[in-house]
Amino acid sequence: MTRSSPSPSEIFNIADEFISRPAREYPDKPAILGVEREATYAQLENEVNRVARALLDSGCKPGDRVLIALPDSIEFIACFFGAVKIGAIAVPVNSMARAADYRHYLSNSGARFAMVHASILPEFASGIVAGALELVVVFGHTVSRLQNPACRIVHSNRWLPVNGETAETSPTAATNAAFFLYTSGSGGPPKAAVHRHRDMLVTSRNFAQGVLALRADDRMFSVSKLYFAYGLGNGMYFPFFFGASTVLYPDRPRPDRIAQLVAQYRPTVFFAVPTFYAALLRDAEQGLHVDFSSIRIAVSAGESLPAEIFERFRERFGIEILDGIGSTEMLHVFLSARPGQARPGACGREVPGYEARIIDEARAPVPDGEIGNLWVKGDSAFAEYWQIPELTARVKQDGWVFTGDKFTRDAEGSYHYAGRADDMMKVSGMWVSPGEVENALLSHPAVAECAVVGLADALGLMRPVAFIVLRPGLTSPAGGLDSEINGWLHTRLVGFKCPHEFRFVSELPKTATGKIQRFLLRSS
Repeated sequence: MTRSSPSPSEIFNIADEFISRPAREYPDKPAILGVEREATYAQLENEVNRVARALLDSGCKPGDRVLIALPDSIEFIACFFGAVKIGAIAVPVNSMARAADYRHYLSNSGARFAMVHASILPEFASGIVAGALELVVVFGHTVSRLQNPACRIVHSNRWLPVNGETAETSPTAATNAAFFLYTSGSGGPPKAAVHRHRDMLVTSRNFAQGVLALRADDRMFSVSKLYFAYGLGNGMYFPFFFGASTVLYPDRPRPDRIAQLVAQYRPTVFFAVPTFYAALLRDAEQGLHVDFSSIRIAVSAGESLPAEIFERFRERFGIEILDGIGSTEMLHVFLSARPGQARPGACGREVPGYEARIIDEARAPVPDGEIGNLWVKGDSAFAEYWQIPELTARVKQDGWVFTGDKFTRDAEGSYHYAGRADDMMKVSGMWVSPGEVENALLSHPAVAECAVVGLADALGLMRPVAFIVLRPGLTSPAGGLDSEINGWLHTRLVGFKCPHEFRFVSELPKTATGKIQRFLLRSS
């Protein structure tokens, strides 16, 4: 458990480290709780072997991409580790996405195999086009129509072997690609950050062990989902690294339901994003019973934690939230507050094993207290953006990774978030590209021009706001047009990407060359 990172040439496979090892050490201990199919470590290893064997029998080869569009569940975890066990590359994606998203994920990754939940099969199937995809395996309830002209579709009950015959682990090197995580952190369509087998071990040792000091007797509960880099560590490989238990929740997180699960399963470590902490506080202040007496550590990441939420949470529950900053490119948290030392409005200092620096546009260090660009360095850094070498070269230089964030550092060495270096927004801990939302808005017949920016609400949480210029002759929101556009937009975008507010304006501020000046809208 305390081993250091393997050398680049060392044979190392994360299925051995995070599945087989704890199954040997804790075979009868609960690994997964909270979902319909709970499992011990021995049972989980059996499920991983079933998927690995089925993939091999289906012709899956080392390096093949296996796309996973499943809710948090034993099936998600078995598919993830079953793929990497045989040397394939796991590609987890949002199981509540839209057809256009799935079309992009499939075409970009070149996945030959896809693991999909029955509830999203119609949406997923709408995104399938002729290409590399050969087989879709459907999990969950049975479906009546399992046909698609572009590929074969089969239900997992007919695909998985009855018994989990041990599948031989592929002799992958520590630096072989193990999984892709999609991110939109630099604008444009989502990009796949390629992570290696060693990266999970690095973040487990550096953050989970070096900062949080997690233990085998912990129960971990992550509000963030497994397809998200932050949630993948919190809810899957961190607990498995320690032989602890994870409480999974496959649905959209609601404060009342999360409070029920906390009361039922008594987790000791709780992970969420600031927007959820704010929602939980709001409902608790309005009468929701929330018992956090079992929690010894509460962690926040995904976006900056406002000082007000930190203070109110500590006052109400007697727990300090450990704020951290991480990224998909670095896999997990690399700056973090320490237990007993958290301060409102600060995200602590470097996690062991990482270096950080704040520099200006000329790459010169900036003095403490001044705003600059944050770069970070550590062994969990992504290998590359899949098939985008020019962007990889801009973001990753001499081992240093550009985060895209503006930061300051105080005299005590603690880091403070100062905003994005571009126009991207983080909403509920997930990236939102203004361009994607604007393109969707512009296809509405009433919209002539639009711009989407992130504006902080009263608690300091980022919310997307749309500024819209209507086509001539159309009325503004008095006629309910804002509600119409909002409902229409929700049929085309995932909910967190949709603006929380629509402001109708006569014109948008622009430069002489016609570029929209978003900074003016952000200051309005």
